[in-house]
Amino acid sequence: MEKMLLSEIIQAVDGSFGYPADAAITSISTDTRSISADSVFVALKGENFDGHDFGAKACELGAKAVIAEHAIEGARCIIVDSTRRALLQLAAYYRRKFDIPIVGITGSVGKTTAKDMTALVLSQKYKTLKTEGNHNNEVGLPKTLFDIDSSTEAAVIEMGMSHFGEISRLSMCCEPTVAMITNIGHSHIENLGSQQGILKAKLEILDGADRMAPLILPLDDKLLSQVQPRHGRRMIFFSIKKKTADVYASDISADENGTDLVINYNGGKYPARVNCPGEHNLKNALAAFCAGAALDIDPEKMTYAIGQFRPQGIRQNIKTVRGMTFIVDCYNAAPDSIKAALSTLMQVKADGRRIAVLSDMLELGKHSQKLHRLVGEYAAAADIDMLFCFGEHAVGYIEGAVKKGMAEEKCRFFDSKQAMTDALKAELKEGDAVLFKASRGMKLEETVNALE
Repeated sequence: MEKMLLSEIIQAVDGSFGYPADAAITSISTDTRSISADSVFVALKGENFDGHDFGAKACELGAKAVIAEHAIEGARCIIVDSTRRALLQLAAYYRRKFDIPIVGITGSVGKTTAKDMTALVLSQKYKTLKTEGNHNNEVGLPKTLFDIDSSTEAAVIEMGMSHFGEISRLSMCCEPTVAMITNIGHSHIENLGSQQGILKAKLEILDGADRMAPLILPLDDKLLSQVQPRHGRRMIFFSIKKKTADVYASDISADENGTDLVINYNGGKYPARVNCPGEHNLKNALAAFCAGAALDIDPEKMTYAIGQFRPQGIRQNIKTVRGMTFIVDCYNAAPDSIKAALSTLMQVKADGRRIAVLSDMLELGKHSQKLHRLVGEYAAAADIDMLFCFGEHAVGYIEGAVKKGMAEEKCRFFDSKQAMTDALKAELKEGDAVLFKASRGMKLEETVNALE
C-alpha cells in the first residue's frame, strides 16, 4: 500500500475525528493480528464478533486511528455510520489513485480458475496483482485493492456473492476496466430465486465499470449468450462449440492430463495446451484469452501463459494416492460444477473403476431435492462404476442415478462421513479413479485426508 494521509482517509469515509490528522498511514487492517505502526484499524461487526471490542488494543499496537461506529475508550476513533460501508468507500478512494487495467470476474462456477488463468495471461505484459484465497467479498476485496502500489501495472479481481446488491457494491469499489462473467448456474439460487435472478445479480458487475469497459461472456451459456450490448459497450464472446464467437476453440484433443486445442481469434490460429482435464477448464482458458485480447497482449504469449496454469489445493487437484487417481474438488459444488467434475473423472486415465464420492450441494433452498436428483442423473449418464454419497440431501443423487438406469448395487448412501470413509477404505483398489466433490461446508476433504 502507498502512503495516505489520515486526513485523506477521514474525508474518503465521510467520518469525524477530533484529533490531529496529519499522520501518514501505510496500512489498513481489520484484524489486530496484522496491526503495524502507522496503520488504521477498521472495527467491523460480524455475527459472532465486534471489532469495536479490539479498538483500544489496535491503538496500543500502533494504529493511528480506528474507524468505528461509536467512540471507544482508549482509542482515537474516526466515527462513521457503517464501518463495512466505510471500508468499501476507502478502498474505492484508494483504487482511484491508480490508472491501471482491472479485470473484474464473477460467475456461478469457475471464477477462481478463470481469475488465476487471467492473472497468468496479464502477467505476460503487466506486473499483475490478483485476488488471493477467498478474498472475493466485501471485506476481502478491499484488502486486495490496498495491496496495489506504485509498481502494480494491472489487477485481476474476483467477485463473489450470495444476494442481490453484493456484486454491485464490489464493482463500484474496484471499478473494473474489463468485466467477465464465466457462466450462470444454480449457486445461491436459494437467495436469488431463479437463474434469471442469478443473471441479474451477476450483471451488477457493470455497475462500477466504465461505460466502454468490454464485457466477456460465454456464447455457450444459454442466458449469457442472450445479453445485449448497451450504450455501445464492446462484447467479447468465447465458445468451445460455436465459430461465431470472437474467440473459439477447435482441434480439441483431450487426454488424462489435459487438453490440446487451437484458439481461433481475429483470423489467427494459436495452438494451446490446458494442463488440467475437463471441458470447463477449456472455457476458463478461452475467457482468460479474451481478457488478454481486450488488453492487446500478444496471442502467443497468452497461450504460453495458459499452459503454465496448474490447479491448487482442494479445487480439482488431481493426485496419485497408492496407485489410485484422486480428483479432489471440495471447495464448492453446484449442478454445473459437478457435471464438469464428472467429465473430468471420465477423462483421466484409469486402469480400474471410476468412482464418484459426493456430498451435499448447499444453498439451493426449495430447489435442493430436484437439483440433487439432476446431478444423480448426470452421474448415471457419465457411466461411472460406483457412486458413494453422504449428507442430508445426498440421497437425491442415488434417486436420480437409479432413475436414469444406474444399478442400485453400484450406489451406496451413508448416514455419516465416517461410515462412508470406512467403506471407501475397504472398497478402493489400485487403478481406481475417484472424484471427491461437495460444497465447502461438508468438509469432504476430511475423507480424502483419511484415505491418503
